[in-house]
Amino acid sequence: MGLRINQNIAAQNSYRNLSVTDNQMSKSLEKLSSGFRINRAADDAAGLSISEGLRSQIGGLKVAVRNAQDGVNVVQTADGALNESTAILQRMRDLAVQASNSGSQDSDARTAAQTEFNQLNTELNRIGSTTSFGASKLLDGTYGGDVSKVAGSVSGASTGVTASSASFTVTGAFTKSDGTAGASTAFNVSVADGSYSTAADYQAALQQGVDNAFTGVTGYAAGTVQAKVSDTGNGVWKVELSGSQANGASFAVSSSDAPGVQDLTSSTASATGGLFQVGANGTSDNQIQVKIGKVDATSLGTSGLDLVNSASSAISTIDSAIKSVSNTRSQLGAYQNRFEHTINNLNVAVENLSASESQIRDTDMAAEMTSFTRAQILQQAGTSMLAQANSSQQSVLKLLG
Repeated sequence: MGLRINQNIAAQNSYRNLSVTDNQMSKSLEKLSSGFRINRAADDAAGLSISEGLRSQIGGLKVAVRNAQDGVNVVQTADGALNESTAILQRMRDLAVQASNSGSQDSDARTAAQTEFNQLNTELNRIGSTTSFGASKLLDGTYGGDVSKVAGSVSGASTGVTASSASFTVTGAFTKSDGTAGASTAFNVSVADGSYSTAADYQAALQQGVDNAFTGVTGYAAGTVQAKVSDTGNGVWKVELSGSQANGASFAVSSSDAPGVQDLTSSTASATGGLFQVGANGTSDNQIQVKIGKVDATSLGTSGLDLVNSASSAISTIDSAIKSVSNTRSQLGAYQNRFEHTINNLNVAVENLSASESQIRDTDMAAEMTSFTRAQILQQAGTSMLAQANSSQQSVLKLLG
């Protein structure tokens, strides 16, 4: 062979192989120290894209699990309040049965029962208006639905208003007492004749008329639509009607000759909670809608019961109220069971997707350690061979001697 000193091909070859080995060893060290097979896009461009998509899905599902657990907590909060409402209704029934025993209960005894009965109604109203999860009211009839509102005003009401053969029609797809959405229905409301000197008196008359209209249709409860009349000063009363609507629709008021109601022209609808995101995506099949009907003395029909004069007839009304609350609790129990199944399903999905993401992205420590050991041996051998190649040309000096 020829002896050359300008180009040491053997040394260049050894150096090139040593550089390759050193690069392989560096990558193995990075994978072993980080635990990831993919540390940069160049490690596996396609794998990086797939694993990032899986990471997004896994992260979303983990949050969805927490959301579904929040749903369980909301339902349990409402059910806890309704459990006490049931206890109140059972006590009311006991009082009604006691007051019905006119053979031993005189007027004073029945009046005493009525006093307790009224306090129990007040507590039903308090539970219905204050039970909440965070800032969301759960039992006021707005949770999970779209509340529509129409508003108008009565001018010159400083001395009151007079209703004479006053009536109007409310048309809309309102939420039924069991929480389901009803079809669009026209409810004909009649306001009792009379002169109403205060906004509160007129509100009570409007509410009674609305409740009579709704309870006259199967499936609807008192309180489905709420009437509110407030004195804004300067002889003006503000009149509002609001109710939980199906599918975000707005209801209409027509054929009105009741004071202030003929002006109820503006209508708005707004969602009031109850929608739980239980999936990683934004589609409707990744959401669960929870709807809870109104629960208070008015909607249950116990607010106007008279134990002094009509105790026996109150028993059947209270039985209906107990049944209504029980139905609502059954629905809440069904929601809770669904949420719990959803949580179980989500956890299985997170587990399986995490396994897939790990398969793509994580380092196989045993296999990588084998590669590292190989690279380490080659590095030591390459370093030795490079030293040998660098010294091999020194034999040329013997020719020059």
